[in-house]
Amino acid sequence: MKLKFPINLIPGIILAFVLYSFSEGINNFISIAIFGYEKSPISTAMFAIIIGLTLSNIFKIRKGFLIGLDFTQKYILKLGIICLGIQLKPFEFLKFGTIAIPLIIICIISVLIAIKLLIKKLKISRRMSYLIAIGSTVCGTTAIMATGPIIKAKKSEIAYAVANMTVFGIIAMLFYPYFANYYFEGDPLFSGLFLGTAIHETAQVAAAGLIYDQQFNSPETLNIATVTKLIRNTFLVIMIPLFAYLYNRGQKQSKNYSLIKIFPYFVLGFIAFIIIRNGGDYIFLNSNNSNKEVWIEFVSVIKFSAKVFLTMAMGAIGLSTNLKDLRSMGYKPFIVGFISLLTVGIVSLSAIEFFGSLVIN
Repeated sequence: MKLKFPINLIPGIILAFVLYSFSEGINNFISIAIFGYEKSPISTAMFAIIIGLTLSNIFKIRKGFLIGLDFTQKYILKLGIICLGIQLKPFEFLKFGTIAIPLIIICIISVLIAIKLLIKKLKISRRMSYLIAIGSTVCGTTAIMATGPIIKAKKSEIAYAVANMTVFGIIAMLFYPYFANYYFEGDPLFSGLFLGTAIHETAQVAAAGLIYDQQFNSPETLNIATVTKLIRNTFLVIMIPLFAYLYNRGQKQSKNYSLIKIFPYFVLGFIAFIIIRNGGDYIFLNSNNSNKEVWIEFVSVIKFSAKVFLTMAMGAIGLSTNLKDLRSMGYKPFIVGFISLLTVGIVSLSAIEFFGSLVIN
């Protein structure tokens, strides 16, 4: 029996891909051509969701596209998360892991406690609080997109949470490099650790590190910030199953409920790609292997695929979201996002002071 790919999915998937391509072009034009950055500090995914939201609220999206857009949000998103694992190289993390890992754990726990207290005061939805929490503690947009389907978040809640992370992430990206240099008196290790733990998005951390490097001539800070952020990203493997369990634990469950059913199995694919990356690097890059260039090209293709798939999913969310739903959620989630940013920044500073002095001494 042959499995047939549903043809009715194609229009929506193509529309999501076209939106990705357009968003990439706009992002490059604004960030690189106009402002002169080598690499855009703003995620193409953010452009995709903004353009998608604009289009969906000016024009009515035809039903023929909606099935494919829904498929993109659910399954192409997960494929993108799986491919994202190829970027992570845990063996490189050992150099800074003695400081970075406890620092990251403290920041995650502190933000989760702060958000837990805030949602009782502000009375925002559990789903929204979970999205802001994982976005603030792990890896911004990617973490939100991966967690949304697991906790059955509404499209409008995902879009709102992404906007939340992006706004405060950009503010931190522009301000924190100068603050870190002043506060840590130009110390590249402490400054890099702070940038890597206190800013939400990987692209924003890289941009902040680049700003620091260009302003204060410190490429080491850029490297430390990037590696610290990648360590932080690996916590996605732990946090998504944990959030799935915590969220579903508080719900009314059917007799057939089990952890096996709610476990996000795409995380296993994510882990598999981490293992593949490290095994491949060890085999092909640490010797005069004739397939070295092939391996490098393979990694590059998977990285690019992750970006394409995730941006398509963000575009699909934008195209499927009504702005009236965002307005109905009010300003309170933004307050939670702002306090989360302050919390992770303050805790990061305090933890760096404590653990940093211990390691150095």
